[in-house]
Amino acid sequence: MSTNTLTNLLPNLYASLDVVSRELTGLIPSVTMDSRVDRVAKNQTVYVPIAPANTAGGDITPAMAVPAESDQTIGSSSIVIDKYRAFPFSWDGEEQRGVNSGPGYPDIRNSQIQQAMRAAVNEVETDLAVLQKQFSRATGAAATTPFGTAGNFTDATNALKILKDNGAPASDNHLVMNTAAGAKFLGLQGNYSVTNDASIMRQGVFLSTAGMDLRESAQINTSTAGTAASATSTSAAFTVGQTVIPLATAGTGLIVAGDVITFANDTNQYVVTSATFAGANPASGDTITLAAPGLRVAQGVATRAITVVAAAARNMAFNRSAIVLATRLPERPSEGDMAIDVSTITDPRSGLTFEVAVYPGYRKVRYELALAWGVKVIKPEHCALLLG
Repeated sequence: MSTNTLTNLLPNLYASLDVVSRELTGLIPSVTMDSRVDRVAKNQTVYVPIAPANTAGGDITPAMAVPAESDQTIGSSSIVIDKYRAFPFSWDGEEQRGVNSGPGYPDIRNSQIQQAMRAAVNEVETDLAVLQKQFSRATGAAATTPFGTAGNFTDATNALKILKDNGAPASDNHLVMNTAAGAKFLGLQGNYSVTNDASIMRQGVFLSTAGMDLRESAQINTSTAGTAASATSTSAAFTVGQTVIPLATAGTGLIVAGDVITFANDTNQYVVTSATFAGANPASGDTITLAAPGLRVAQGVATRAITVVAAAARNMAFNRSAIVLATRLPERPSEGDMAIDVSTITDPRSGLTFEVAVYPGYRKVRYELALAWGVKVIKPEHCALLLG
């Protein structure tokens, strides 16, 4: 039943992909793109095994019997294909006839498919940017664009330091930032003519720096900070690695998921993954939960003042293996559906592959670009924020 509509369309579409405006996409190429879930139904959960830390180290004592077993409980992290999205547009015969006397139907249709791809890519990129609420810790300062000091790459190295301290792999680390940080970095990097790389000065291509590949994204978040003021923890002692922090009845306002906070006597900036409040202000029994690996500094028996870091851009540093983007083409019935032509097209900027389908109706036709996907941070320890 195919009319070869898409077979004829795709070459022209690829030739004109750069005509339509496109936002910067830095997160999608930097994360793990997993197609192994291509058989998973919408909203079905896939579990990724997570091996625990080994705490069974001990002295070797020769003996004629094998020592007792050292069993471990294998953890897991779940990934769900929860987005099942189509980006459609339609034409009827009279509309086609009208535009053919001007710019021409094929050229407009090509641009519409490009705009559909643009919208889909931006939505996936946005979903990845939201994951910053699960990152382990932060560095940098609010309202201070990174790389503002001439000749100083310390902002990038401090972000990488968090990854190193948390045990992230030494390779395949990435820093994805907004265009404000990108502009500062590009100007700073371009001063280093010793690299003899014309791509920096003439093409604006970032080089790997401080052990990370650097990219820009148009979807990097600028957070809205929680309203908590003068909040404190309880007077209980806290241990290194603790993630759940009980709050005292002190201060006003709320700490919300995604907030970056500090404790008195601790210079680390922690990311809050969730908060439980019974009312509008901190009260006994309220808690906040920090992203793994939790506290880095033990706290003695005393209440600790909690400070919420002001709203800031959330530039994202992470190891590729820490974030998974699972994608597949949406399923259609085994008997087929009403589409007369179905094909796939890969976006050269993001690497995502989409399905393009044509659905004829009564004197009208519907074009549809579609993708199913899900995102997940499976290793928050290997993720850090660079505030700006």
